Amino acid sequence: MEKHVYLDNNATTMVAPEAVEAMLPFFGDKYGNASSMHFFGGRVAKDLEKARHQVAMLLGAEHDFEITFTGSATESDNLAIRGITSYLKDKKHVITSTVEHPAVLNLCKQLEKEGFRVTYVPVTGEGIVDVAALKMAVDEETAIVSIMHANNETGVINPVEEIGAFLKPLNIPFHVDGVQAAGKIPVDVNKIQCDLYSISAHKFHGPKGIGALYVRKGTRMRPMLFGGHQEKGRRPGTENAPGIVGMGVAAELAIKHLADMPRVAKLRDRLQQGILNSIKTSSVNGSIELRTPNTLNISFEYIEGESILLYLDRKGVYISTGSACATGSLEPSHVLRAMNLPFSQIHGSIRFSLSRYTTEDEIDYTLSVLPEVIDTLLKISPFWDNEKQVGKIF
Repeated sequence: MEKHVYLDNNATTMVAPEAVEAMLPFFGDKYGNASSMHFFGGRVAKDLEKARHQVAMLLGAEHDFEITFTGSATESDNLAIRGITSYLKDKKHVITSTVEHPAVLNLCKQLEKEGFRVTYVPVTGEGIVDVAALKMAVDEETAIVSIMHANNETGVINPVEEIGAFLKPLNIPFHVDGVQAAGKIPVDVNKIQCDLYSISAHKFHGPKGIGALYVRKGTRMRPMLFGGHQEKGRRPGTENAPGIVGMGVAAELAIKHLADMPRVAKLRDRLQQGILNSIKTSSVNGSIELRTPNTLNISFEYIEGESILLYLDRKGVYISTGSACATGSLEPSHVLRAMNLPFSQIHGSIRFSLSRYTTEDEIDYTLSVLPEVIDTLLKISPFWDNEKQVGKIF
């Protein structure tokens, strides 16, 4: 029987069967428009509000109405930053970090073209945002600070609570990209003291094409789109009812399965230790203590990460070399570059990302095929051949 081991869950996850089942009626007899005042619209609207409550619970939101449904986390990030900067017209300074997702970084590059000043806060060698540098960057023109909760490539968790505690007394809006945190670690927007928090359903076993933005009560911002009254005018357009309902169920399941994350972390650690023990040219990237329980970013000297990915694919193990949103780019990881890692370490990096569906058997299978893949690639690596020649000289 052909083996398939999916270890690319930071890119996307399998939709939970319970979420699929909950969505199906909305492709059948629950086809009403939630804005309609009759029976067909009313029952859909009720289901959407239930989902809004489920998502609010996942984030620890105080009010259900603080949840705005969007089409993706990319849209949520754009709505958060654009919404604030459009409202605070006199403030032209944005602070973010060097390791953010392209959804934030590319928006910031666009804002620079529009006359904004953007400060890209550095990170430590472990990939953690330098809070001291962030504090130094804040000034009277700062419109918003946007920092990710957990990094998509390394899983490194940032000190967002410390940042939120600093920004709150200054009344500077704080946006957190929580895409890689929600469903993997406990999230409490009130403890973080953020004003905006972005998430995506397909990162925690919900459907694709649906995201959400937490907007704290009292936060003033402008919409990006103009149309109907949906989502309190923040995000007009007929709601994606099946997607929203699927996201709600996935959020409820994610809360329940947070208790399973220690098991996932043990599997991740089993994989990590197995690699380090069997492959001497390997090294872990990013903080080992402060990271999500499912993520392992690891490098192999003298080999290209893309080659490892392709060889593992032949063995039925599916991984990533970095952000799925950057696939196709030959540029080295901007996250690992920001951590000032050596060139060879960056180019030889791959990411394993597990889920609550990952089994011990799958980890053991991966450990059984990976050493052979690395050995094969080392034999044909010009970098490894050069290293051996240098070794003979010295």
